[in-house]
Amino acid sequence: MKDAAMTASIDPVTFAVLKSAFESIVDDMAYTVMRTARSPIVRDVLDYSTTMCDAQGRILAQAKTVALHLGAVPDAMAALQRHFADDLNPGDVIVFNDPYDGGMHLPDIFMFKPIFSGPRHVGFSVVICHHCDVGGRVPGSNASDSTEIFQEGLRIPPLKLFSEGVRNDTLFDIISKNVRLPDLVLGDLDAQLATCNLGERELLRLVDKYGADMLEDFLAEFLDYGERLTRRAIAEWPDGSYSFTDYIDGDGFDETPIPIKATITVAGDHLSVDFTGSAPQVRGAINSTLSFVKSATYLGIRCVLDNDVPNNAGVYRCIDVTAPVGTLLNPEFPAPVAARALTGYRVADTVIGALAQIVPARVAAAGEGGNSVVCLGGYDKVTREPFILVDMINGALGGRATRDGVDGVTNPCQNMSNMPIEIMEATYPIRIEEYGLRPDSGGAGRQRGGLSVIRTYRLLADEAIMQLRTDRYQTRPYGLFGGKPGAPSRNYFSAGGDAGDFELLDSKITREIRRGALLRHEQAGGGGYGDPLERSAAAVLEDVRDGKITEGFAREHHAVAISGDVLDEAATAALRAEAAR
Repeated sequence: MKDAAMTASIDPVTFAVLKSAFESIVDDMAYTVMRTARSPIVRDVLDYSTTMCDAQGRILAQAKTVALHLGAVPDAMAALQRHFADDLNPGDVIVFNDPYDGGMHLPDIFMFKPIFSGPRHVGFSVVICHHCDVGGRVPGSNASDSTEIFQEGLRIPPLKLFSEGVRNDTLFDIISKNVRLPDLVLGDLDAQLATCNLGERELLRLVDKYGADMLEDFLAEFLDYGERLTRRAIAEWPDGSYSFTDYIDGDGFDETPIPIKATITVAGDHLSVDFTGSAPQVRGAINSTLSFVKSATYLGIRCVLDNDVPNNAGVYRCIDVTAPVGTLLNPEFPAPVAARALTGYRVADTVIGALAQIVPARVAAAGEGGNSVVCLGGYDKVTREPFILVDMINGALGGRATRDGVDGVTNPCQNMSNMPIEIMEATYPIRIEEYGLRPDSGGAGRQRGGLSVIRTYRLLADEAIMQLRTDRYQTRPYGLFGGKPGAPSRNYFSAGGDAGDFELLDSKITREIRRGALLRHEQAGGGGYGDPLERSAAAVLEDVRDGKITEGFAREHHAVAISGDVLDEAATAALRAEAAR
């Protein structure tokens, strides 16, 4: 810990102990959500985040949860303080989800609990959960084809769910009456509350042990420490401006590719990231709040910093993020934003593409492009009980400078989990008929891209509304430094349930389906890194034997001849000589 310039009251050992203590607290909070949540999307898919903030609302530590949530906390905290700056008391709990008043999209409900030691305000515990439904025109409240925020569900401005420990029954009733699955939503709110209470308990234990004054000194130094390490890293990067453009495959109404352009300017030990040149806001619900864009930008930059840089607000001091008002990345009210996660993933891809020009050895080629969302919602015909499956499919990482991409793994923006088939089939009227890795989906390269996944769903209910939010149909996940792009994603559908009668659907769609209908989603693969001809023939042979690529793929992209799992060295030498010419 020699990089930390300690205050007189904090020695290096105490600093390290307290740093680890805060990191442990937020991870304990994360486990508490997982163990107490009611809905599969929180409990099993892990679409939630936990963090602790100081009394000024600055992030101190982040759990290993959904990274894209947490960089939006500063703007959320600013909204909370606008509403309650002079009205925070012990026992208060504040919730909100309004994207135009501190939130990101309506399913993500923020919960903040201010923490007091006696009369002294010492911090906040914060939990964000993606709720399975918050009302609106479609089950799951996450459609990409809504055209205004009013269609997307219940908007909650910053309000007290508890005031000085007293439950706000009116707010609970409003939430309960406006969602399709009130037991699950209220159960997940209870999980958030239990987790906030745990964070409060653990922070007060530290106050009791070390004293509020010493802890305040530590927190200020801890944020400065994060800033120093970040500035030291940036100062080693070459000054200049570096631009990169990536695309989203339309908004569900217009399939014209939608550009996202990032320009990173390195000036000494500071970064400016400007998104001028990105598309205007669109009709569909893939617009993103600026707070979410900031979060995706911070994440992309954090990915190329050293592991010992703490995930706290000190990092953010070194980075300015701007996007013109009225664009996809900073929309004007009442633009819809329900499917904004897709845009956040592409922002991160774009930022990393620009960073590849600055620190090429520290970046990976594009992954699958973020999770694919398959939502199937309806009612039991007899009991009229609702069901809402929100399946977020995580796929693949791109190739890296020294290693292949990872197969069938969560995107670094998420840290989420694919819902286990057993949970899905036990909970919903769905049967999964195929789930596995997708051969030939990783982009060829010296280090190949990771393989993505395939899922095939059969509806067992009489009817349902199917919503798909997928991407990377047209603009495939990019490769780097000669690496090839990953395979594009695809949605195949058969109304009659016959796999031999599939039709190719668009990437974003909402439609009614009937019993027996079959949906097959093939996710995009990760991009490759480096020239595919530089991949050793032995590594290509191993990929063929493992079933990750076919013999035809090996010949076409790597100029390696394999027949019957046997490498033909003479033919390979000839193929590679020809390819080199």
